[in-house]
Amino acid sequence: MITGIHGILFSSDPAATRACLRDAFGWDHVDAHDGWLIFRLPPAELGVHPAERGGQHQLYLMCDDLEPTMAQLRQKGVEFEGEPRADRGVGTFITAVLPGEVRISLYQPDHLTAI
Repeated sequence: MITGIHGILFSSDPAATRACLRDAFGWDHVDAHDGWLIFRLPPAELGVHPAERGGQHQLYLMCDDLEPTMAQLRQKGVEFEGEPRADRGVGTFITAVLPGEVRISLYQPDHLTAI
């Protein structure tokens, strides 16, 4: 049966993106070969949302408290786009900009989580 999920971030500078995930986020990793790092992720959950057309996927990094998490990541060089935005009943979101033109959402949920 299914034993895990392997996600992929596409980057214009993979070495810099990997270094950011290793150093700023502090994620444990293995070196699959020649500096190709594969990261151990925090616990995950999966939701299914309605859409006009299927086939889309999104990745959100969850945190318990958005502001201190952003402050910690900023100290380690992570940049953010705009200001946090609340989606009533869902949570508060912001887009983190990682090296290599990788944009990923950081999210403080307001709802019950499966973790």
